Amino acid sequence: MKKIVCVSLLLQLAVVQVHAQVWLPEPALVATAINAQPAVQAAMGRFDSAGAQARAQAVGSHEFEVTAIPQLRRANGVGGDNTYNEFEALVGRKFRWPGKAALDRKIGEHGMTAAELRLDDTRHQAARNLLERWMDWLLADEMARAAAAHTESLSEERRALARRVQMGDAAPMDLDLLDVDLAQAQAADVAAQGKLATAHAALANDFPSLPLPLRVPSIEEPGELPMTPEEWTARIVQRSHEIGAVESDAARADAIAARVRADRRPDPTIGLRYLSDNDGTERALGLVFSIPIGGRYRAALGDAAAADASALHSDSLVMRRDIQREAEQTVRQAIQQRDGWLAQQRALLASTEATRRIRRGRELGELPLVEWLLAERMQRQIALAEASARVEAERARLLVLVDSHELWHNE
Repeated sequence: MKKIVCVSLLLQLAVVQVHAQVWLPEPALVATAINAQPAVQAAMGRFDSAGAQARAQAVGSHEFEVTAIPQLRRANGVGGDNTYNEFEALVGRKFRWPGKAALDRKIGEHGMTAAELRLDDTRHQAARNLLERWMDWLLADEMARAAAAHTESLSEERRALARRVQMGDAAPMDLDLLDVDLAQAQAADVAAQGKLATAHAALANDFPSLPLPLRVPSIEEPGELPMTPEEWTARIVQRSHEIGAVESDAARADAIAARVRADRRPDPTIGLRYLSDNDGTERALGLVFSIPIGGRYRAALGDAAAADASALHSDSLVMRRDIQREAEQTVRQAIQQRDGWLAQQRALLASTEATRRIRRGRELGELPLVEWLLAERMQRQIALAEASARVEAERARLLVLVDSHELWHNE
């Protein structure tokens, strides 16, 4: 039974992915554009740095030290001044006590994990930004096309009305009234074209490596989320890079605190000492062992590291709570936006039918121009509201897919 449910869910998500890509750029182009973002490139550099630091911590900071002391000794004796060449050398290094190396490796591994998760989160934020810019472009195009259609409708009516005025079948005052609405429609058309150009420029500027189609895609119908709101919310929280990064920081802080506590037993230094005196007539080879004596300073450092770790664990709980709240709002917004679009769609269908009847009555001379203009204005407002609701509903749905990593995420 579980297999059937899993297969069904995978098929639903596959339909979601296919449907989502109809008016979106190809995933390969999106991946290239996201990786080319300066913020992503910077996060990649920080991830490489974390890897290098992890390797350094695994090896340890203790290295061999060589000390050489050549000296000339002069001794005043009975036979006069005697001069002797002498030499002293010391080779040694510190050694980590057992267990410290394992803690250092843990610190480096948690640091790499946090850096990788922040790299993924930077990609995620770039994906969100791309979605925002892309949907702004599609919305601006919808508004521009609606404004152009309204202007064209009024222009056709004006041409027909101008002929009727010339023939004496219509009053010149009607032409004046129509010119007012036509001028307003043309102004709205110009403004819509300006917003479209601005949206296109913003998209091209933020994602210069993403090739844009010559024709702006049109959203015919927003998709619908196949799973329950609770399931989408849980998926967003489970796959959140931000939560994982802070939790990795907390785990790294735990390892650091343990490492500082371990340093209350300082690392010893072991070395060999070679001594040559009296022009080499006296030689000595010795073993050197030294170790610091830990005190209150090291204890205070351990307390500070433990407090830092505790604070980061609290931060992770705050982050999880915030992501949970934001995820619930995102999913709820997607459902509400789609319901709002369905209502706007019903209003548009009813308005279109009413406008068609009014236009027919106008053509038959049964209705005055004023009523037709009023109907056209209302139809335009409802058409704009439906187009906006359609794009915003799809934007909200796609945001759920991006935040749940079902769209534009490779991991």
